[in-house]
Amino acid sequence: MNSNSESLNDSTRRASACLGEDGALASDVPGFAARAQQQQMAEAVERALEQDVPLIVEAGTGTGKTYAYLVPALLSGLNVIVSTGTRHLQDQLFHRDLPTVQSALGVPLKTALLKGRANYLCHHRLIVARSEGRPPNRQQAAQLEQVHDWSGRTRSGDIAELSSIPEDAPIWPRVTSTAENCLGQQCEWFSKCHVLKARRAAQEADLVVINHHLLCADLALKEEGFGELLPGADAFIIDEAHQLPDTAARFFGISLSSRQLQELALDSRAEYLRETADLKGLPELAEQLEQRVQAVRLGMGAGEQRAPWSQKAVGGADPEALPALRAALDALTAALQEQAERSRGLDNCYQRAVRLQGALRQTTEQPPANHVHWFETWRQSFRINLTPLDVSEHFSNQRRELPSRWIFTSATLSVNNSFDHFAGKLGLEAAEMLQLDSPFDYKNCALFYVPQGLPDPAQEGYTDGVLDHAEQIIRAARGRTFVLFTSYRALGTAHRRLKEVCNFPLLVQGTAPRNELLERFRELGNAVLLGTSSFWEGVDVRGEALSCVIIDKLPFASPGDPVWQARIDALKQAGGNPFRDEQLPHAVIMLKQGVGRLIRDVNDRGVLVICDPRLLSKGYGRVFLNSLPAMRRTREYSDVVEFFQAGDVDKL
Repeated sequence: MNSNSESLNDSTRRASACLGEDGALASDVPGFAARAQQQQMAEAVERALEQDVPLIVEAGTGTGKTYAYLVPALLSGLNVIVSTGTRHLQDQLFHRDLPTVQSALGVPLKTALLKGRANYLCHHRLIVARSEGRPPNRQQAAQLEQVHDWSGRTRSGDIAELSSIPEDAPIWPRVTSTAENCLGQQCEWFSKCHVLKARRAAQEADLVVINHHLLCADLALKEEGFGELLPGADAFIIDEAHQLPDTAARFFGISLSSRQLQELALDSRAEYLRETADLKGLPELAEQLEQRVQAVRLGMGAGEQRAPWSQKAVGGADPEALPALRAALDALTAALQEQAERSRGLDNCYQRAVRLQGALRQTTEQPPANHVHWFETWRQSFRINLTPLDVSEHFSNQRRELPSRWIFTSATLSVNNSFDHFAGKLGLEAAEMLQLDSPFDYKNCALFYVPQGLPDPAQEGYTDGVLDHAEQIIRAARGRTFVLFTSYRALGTAHRRLKEVCNFPLLVQGTAPRNELLERFRELGNAVLLGTSSFWEGVDVRGEALSCVIIDKLPFASPGDPVWQARIDALKQAGGNPFRDEQLPHAVIMLKQGVGRLIRDVNDRGVLVICDPRLLSKGYGRVFLNSLPAMRRTREYSDVVEFFQAGDVDKL
């Protein structure tokens, strides 16, 4: 990144003033309204950037936290890296929010967007994919030609440009690279590499927008290849910071997936066939590896699951499945070693095979201390994981090697008005902390309803009881409702029942991509959307289309989850209180995310329904209540009807 030490902190350019009623944003951004909380946050961020003091800020929904950190960042004269939770948020921040603020401030700084390499077209892999022959089905064949046509037009190579192909389409791994299969400087397309261009632009920029996966990958593994970028930054701003501990845990651990092994087999065959038409030998060994991977998957049992490695008799009906997988990988590795001199592609496959041999040993043998050894399965694939129980020391050590200006912000970081849980997760021992309530008028624009008469959630028939109330509430709301569940089982029960009785359009998670469901929900204006975890956060529906959020129960993590169970056991052994120290704080932050879907704009109004009776019957319910915005509360359904009717009258 550029060295830019000149500060722009004269009194006319202070961040708070720029966000005031007569500031640069008010005069340049249509619809901008000054907010005291936004100005407070901007002042705190400005101090943190000037004084090298780490800062943790919880900015309630509607604060406008993005502007609150972008303004001081752009005015600081520092080289800044902004990291956010997802690629979608990256695009929104870089293409919408950042240009708006930069234009209003008139700050001539270079900015750049940097994603992980799997988000950029790889010329070499596109050629290999097209040389393999016809793809397995017509859809992939058509998509491959779309990618080829687009490859001649794109300047960035960012696959988000080609929105006509879903981001989870099987074609993308075939035409993008990973740290494992990238040929690096040996690639014939190296000088035109989109990943390389994006990294160079980032190194020359004053402000770079990345995501948590990219940040953690480089901190933990140094495999994303932009190691010169992080030390070149003066400050780091972490948005959606509540997601960072879990992301860091994945990257500070070790994992091996069936996809890695299958892609090795596929690439080895493709690279070999580019050099010779011989279909025997190496291609046969690649096919054997694919078969052994499938056999291990079958031995792990049917369906999706997450379980401790020791709990599952891996191999099932075929106890030799895992040893056979090791033997197949060893055989392919030996064959690749013999062929490695033929081409750069085959040499790369050989190097990958050696690394996967090591990963297979690590993830199927005795785990290191303080790690959880577990596996997860999907319909046709699996992943074996070694996840550290605690990443605070890892993260602290890595952070100390970088500049000390760190800002962490999110709408959901505190639990019962304390930041101890979040700070402890990342080892943030000394930091300034600021909690800002939402500027929205929750007391007058929202109603909080807890239905009466529901049994304990552990009792049989609880979901049916929730749906009895939900049907009534949906009718009163005239659709316009999110129903958020804590399990796929409850979601399935609701889908089967509501599709028979709901008189409004019913949208269900899993029946279409998330963005498509959200767009249809907005357009319809009276729909009911059923969702689980992926709809609890990162979803923004403004206006009357979303006037009610129903949450089936408090979102405690499943006690059967292997990572959670290991953390609970470790806390018990250390003399801690797992419920108080881990389970309850996590559930509170998750609930705050779900509640945050309801009011997204100053003119929004709606009803929040939390069905779980434990909210009022258990002592810990007070922690949840203290962590939510102050709203008028009721247990009477008639108040819900009256609230919606009053809204209808107001529109007349």
